[in-house]
Amino acid sequence: MPRDHRPATSVRVLLAEDPGAKHGALALLLRMEQGIEVVAQVAAGGSVVEAALTHRPDVALLDLGPAGPNGPGGLETAAALRDQVPDCRVLILATAGGPDRLRRAMAAGAAGFLVKDGSVRELASAIRRVLSGETVIDPALAAVAAADTTDADASVPPPPLTAHGSAPVPPSCVPLEQCRPEEVLPEER
Repeated sequence: MPRDHRPATSVRVLLAEDPGAKHGALALLLRMEQGIEVVAQVAAGGSVVEAALTHRPDVALLDLGPAGPNGPGGLETAAALRDQVPDCRVLILATAGGPDRLRRAMAAGAAGFLVKDGSVRELASAIRRVLSGETVIDPALAAVAAADTTDADASVPPPPLTAHGSAPVPPSCVPLEQCRPEEVLPEER
């Protein structure tokens, strides 16, 4: 994954949603956010990489859904985007999360992992932050994941985290085991 990310005045976003989702609602809400341009909407699955190659988004929002008849799941798609469209940052959206899902998403090349219950404003902020090179993790999930790994290698100090559990380095450089819940700050207002 590239380490040099450019700030953009208009972030180009590819949205890959679960086919059962209210198609278009999230895209409409994101388009209302200043500086966000939804350049492609596809059903989660096989057409995501093709759409990313065609539209060259800055950030791809992927539904975490499992592999199915429509193609690969979110984790497989994240890995394919990492390999085939390395300039596109991946932000995983899930209905629920857990430490194992988070670890697998980060290993697949995701720059962030959010649970879908947040506001569109928070999502837009996360999109901008992953574009700038930050790793963005849902704060509740970061705390659970950190608690799950408290017995991990304590000899390596964790990087400082900001609101929403983000670290200013690529996810491949920060093992999740190094995150501690007490370092996740309350949401910025």
